[in-house]
Amino acid sequence: MKKLLFVIMCVLALLIGIYPVIYVFVEHQHTFLGSKSPEVLHDNIWKTAFFAHITFGGLALLIGWRQFGNSFRIKHLRIHRIIGHLYMISVVISSISAIYMGFYANGGLISAAGFICLGVTWLITTLVSIVKIRKRNIIQHQQLMTYSYACTFAAVTLRIWYPLLKNITQDPVNSYIAVAWLCWVPNVLLAYWINRNQHLPEA
Repeated sequence: MKKLLFVIMCVLALLIGIYPVIYVFVEHQHTFLGSKSPEVLHDNIWKTAFFAHITFGGLALLIGWRQFGNSFRIKHLRIHRIIGHLYMISVVISSISAIYMGFYANGGLISAAGFICLGVTWLITTLVSIVKIRKRNIIQHQQLMTYSYACTFAAVTLRIWYPLLKNITQDPVNSYIAVAWLCWVPNVLLAYWINRNQHLPEA
């Protein structure tokens, strides 16, 4: 069961990780950009932040799942470290961009707060994990990276929750406000449960 869930997670991460490619082939009015006001779309700082966020966030999603699994880390430690560096750089760029974009989020103050909190949590867990691994605190590093990838995976859960809630409630605005929190808070709680159960002392 665990292996099946891991495979499903990986497939979803890969599918959503390549999502930014659609902005090359699809006219922007048919994408998320179509929901933004002309004032925001003409803001070069916002547009730079948006494309930085989806590009590096997509990369983090694509490569982050590979860091899980003890056998891979043991057999391919050098590759693990290379992927780790790429992941951390990608998250720092994408999370800072997300925090900035959060102030312009659709849905007003509540959704803005949700996305800003997600960006801050994503950034802090990743940066602190770097500190922990440099101090050779492997367990805390792994735990923090689990939280970090839970935040990264919000890109997937957002695209599951939003259409689901929108179809149930027929209220896209309030569905989006709810998803600003639902896309990541349950992920972090699940990461907490995983961390807690992985490091329980043996009886």
